Amino acid sequence: MAIKRIEVSSPDYTAAHVTMLTVHSSHLNGRHDISVYHHCDNNDDITNLPMIILLHGVYGSHWAWMQLGGAHKVYDQLKSEGLSDFVLVMPSDGGLWDGSGYLPHVEQGNFEAWITDDVINAVRDNISNVNEQSHIYISGLSMGGYGALRLGAKYPRLFSGISAHSSVTSLDDLQQFIDGDINQYQTAFTHESDLSYWFAVNKHQIPPLRFDCGVDDSLFKSNQLLTKQFDDLKITYQFEAFDGGHEWAYWHKHVAKTFTFFDQLEKQKVKNLITK
Repeated sequence: MAIKRIEVSSPDYTAAHVTMLTVHSSHLNGRHDISVYHHCDNNDDITNLPMIILLHGVYGSHWAWMQLGGAHKVYDQLKSEGLSDFVLVMPSDGGLWDGSGYLPHVEQGNFEAWITDDVINAVRDNISNVNEQSHIYISGLSMGGYGALRLGAKYPRLFSGISAHSSVTSLDDLQQFIDGDINQYQTAFTHESDLSYWFAVNKHQIPPLRFDCGVDDSLFKSNQLLTKQFDDLKITYQFEAFDGGHEWAYWHKHVAKTFTFFDQLEKQKVKNLITK
């Protein structure tokens, strides 16, 4: 399926280093938005820049990571200290209910393919510093953490690294944040929403993985249980527990962990290419 059409913001009127995309999604049959933050500002001499997809949580949209979490400010600070160039890609989850879960719903639309197909191709086609050779990393918070973990595990060859913050780890976790019946999130495939299923199916291909959670978060025990599941599957991962709860102050602080983790992976990839 192809994207039907895209509206792209003008750099003359948009905040510095920001491009806004409105995409008529082929998978959702509707218009949805992406915020892109990139320092190279379409300098055609710079290519193959890696992208970091940042997935938001329930109630939010494409602007949440910047306007509530200040992710771009954290990135700028780290970049001044030597962080590599990345393109930050912050899509809407598709606007379903309190949150789509980034799942392929039976009737409402394929919110998974919106991310793995439409969003990636929209950025490749409209940000000249990104192309088919660009590495793709995925991260998110809360429901977005769940999306990052599930999509990273289901499509391990698409992503070069996974990082998640304060993650929902199951539909039962998600229920505490939404008003509707969690049964609405059931998909055509019985195991679709099950993180452990996808990690088990692709356990030998999982990209480098890290995640964290605040000790005061209602999801902390679920995240601890997830580490046990990974241990049982013999999946390599990094898990960190920090002070804090399920809140933007926590995510603003610890998104730096995501950026530095992906930076280490990207620099190692470049080093490997040079030494070949």
